Amino acid sequence: MTLDIEFVRSRFPAFAEPSLQGQAFFENAGGSYTCAPVIARLERFYRQRKVQPYAPYEASRLAGEEMDEARARLAAMLGVASDEVSFGPSTTANTYVLSQAVRQWMNPGDAIVVTNQDHEANSGPWRRLAEDGIDVREWSVDPETGLLNPEDLENLLDERVRLVCFPHCSNVIGAINPLVEITAVAHAAGAFVCVDGVSYAPHGLPDVGGLGPDIYLFSAYKTYGPHQGIMVIRRELGNLLPNQAHYFNADTLYKRFTPAGPDHAQVAASAGIADYIDELAGHHGITGDAPARAGGVHDLMRGHEITLLQPLLDYLKDRNSVRLLGPDRAEGRAPTVAVVLNRAGEDAAAELARHGIMAGGGDFYAVRPLKAMGIDAERGVLRLSFVHYTSREEIDKLMTALDDIL
Repeated sequence: MTLDIEFVRSRFPAFAEPSLQGQAFFENAGGSYTCAPVIARLERFYRQRKVQPYAPYEASRLAGEEMDEARARLAAMLGVASDEVSFGPSTTANTYVLSQAVRQWMNPGDAIVVTNQDHEANSGPWRRLAEDGIDVREWSVDPETGLLNPEDLENLLDERVRLVCFPHCSNVIGAINPLVEITAVAHAAGAFVCVDGVSYAPHGLPDVGGLGPDIYLFSAYKTYGPHQGIMVIRRELGNLLPNQAHYFNADTLYKRFTPAGPDHAQVAASAGIADYIDELAGHHGITGDAPARAGGVHDLMRGHEITLLQPLLDYLKDRNSVRLLGPDRAEGRAPTVAVVLNRAGEDAAAELARHGIMAGGGDFYAVRPLKAMGIDAERGVLRLSFVHYTSREEIDKLMTALDDIL
């Protein structure tokens, strides 16, 4: 089955926006365009439901129902229970709150494993646990490839390790890590698993329940939605960790790790992500329950992305003037492509902007993996990232522009 790109783009108002005409968007890893159902829900909430939710009057009742709908429908698509999904202002903030809970749960001498492949959001908060006597162990990337070797993880695991933190996909290396294999190894050693899925979820919602991690975090604003962080915390671990919210919310799992009141409108609007996935499923004849529909759409998205990604990788890997980070085969990576140039990545992005290409340059909060690979983080990289709504014509436009600046 082939993704209907015209239908897809019709569901994103940005493609009809006059101010964006002639521009090809290649900084999706920093934040995606927002789909029409999310925008519609957000506008409706602000117009009709902008009251304190969960009161008995009609506007309030509807506001609460829409917030609950977002959590329930996304949870179903992620293959987890509704109360195992919660919202926060960002993935960085969510991870920080979780790290404070883990700080209270662990004892001096306990250990945690982190990687130097992560965005700093899934690295820094955990590393700070060393201040309380926690043994922080680093699972390091190969300095040539930037990849994580699961065998190296096994050498770090023993009965003291309580938590293993790693990315589903790095935001500069692009490689998709073998989540199921890594999770199984960690669980066999008696450790829980925390996965940063920010760079993976935009390419198709994962079956978190089937994949097995205990915590899975991603960002709605990079997944066609509003600026919210979404976190899955499986019940076993969630009930072990100390409550971080008001004491009277301790018995409600999805409230335990949300210290402040949630952004009601943005939580409600997140149901639009599920609307969009269901629209894609219906348009392409994908049926079944919520996990089946989400899984089918995931495969559609990935198939389209892989088809467009391989020509770009082939183009970049054969150029002597650039260093392509991560795998050169599209099947094993996300379409988040970072390259090292002989000048600052930000300068190259500015040159591309003059050709109608919206891309980014810098370190992308991935200073640790860049330094581990011997890359000057101040010079940074040029990052070219796309998603399923990107067209073949835009890929061609990008490569033509690269011909001019490389």
